Amino acid sequence: MVLDAITDVPGVKVGHAEDFDAMTGVTVITTESGAVGGIDIRGTAAGTRQVDSLSPLHVAGVVHAVTLSGGSAFGLAASGGVMKYLEEKDVGIDVFYVKVPIVPSAIIFDLGIGDPMIRPDEAMGYRAAARAKGALNSIEQGSVGVGAGATVGKLNGTAFAMKGGVGTASESFKPKNSTGDGDEIVVGVLVVVNAFGDIIDPKSGKILAGARDPENPDCLINTSKRIREGEDRSMPSGQNTTLAVIATNAVLNKQGATKLAQLAQTSLGRVISPFHSTFDGDVVIALSLGGGRQEVGINTLGMLSEVALFRAVEKAIILADGRGIIPSYSDLNGKK
Repeated sequence: MVLDAITDVPGVKVGHAEDFDAMTGVTVITTESGAVGGIDIRGTAAGTRQVDSLSPLHVAGVVHAVTLSGGSAFGLAASGGVMKYLEEKDVGIDVFYVKVPIVPSAIIFDLGIGDPMIRPDEAMGYRAAARAKGALNSIEQGSVGVGAGATVGKLNGTAFAMKGGVGTASESFKPKNSTGDGDEIVVGVLVVVNAFGDIIDPKSGKILAGARDPENPDCLINTSKRIREGEDRSMPSGQNTTLAVIATNAVLNKQGATKLAQLAQTSLGRVISPFHSTFDGDVVIALSLGGGRQEVGINTLGMLSEVALFRAVEKAIILADGRGIIPSYSDLNGKK
């Protein structure tokens, strides 16, 4: 690990843009030289754009950026700004007349906090892409970018939820047949936690953030326990989403990247409970920037991503800032 961020993977950059008054924003992960991608969608109401390019059957062999946006379906407009920025940099698939950047995108629902009439647009997407920075540059985490309006623990509605956010981390190792420093395998992750369920510390089993008790708002309830006891109330679907991007310098084809995304989804279920509920729209995208490096077993990459995801989710929660609108982990634990 260098910065313990997804940008520890060579060729990956991250940029944020947000409107803190409206509590919404955009995060862009750029891979300007191109990355092989795969996707796993298990959410009941995912909101996406151009994710068909990640299919093993799609003619597009690489992607050049991933856009994660707030604003619900309105926020998908932000990816147009990312495409504009990349086109200006002459990045994209050459179709003779122009270069077309391939930018899969996914959104979270954050309209229940801040101003629901202000959503990420093309201009915000452009700003996020223009701010993207890579190795040796620290990446802001917490309630920034797409995490500006993220919330968690919504069994009792947003009024009794807690603040979510963005977190990033990385893991690395040297294969046994390594011959030099350039052989190190790196797996980096970035996650935005906007879940219906509670966020769990995988070591202690303690709830870090989640649904609060309406009768005692400084105390957390156990959402999974309440649902096991029959408290599965009706509420609108699609208002909760955890999005994650996994990147690695290991060589993967589209099928391998898709399997890595599947493994990552399963790992997230150990720190978010309940996960993949009927109220969630969860999406994981995996990217390989292999660059000629040796192949590594998918299971190894999956376990590295699991460890990194646990740490990234924890960072997203601990570094979150509710800006006086909704309590954060720090607010309830006296860290401020």
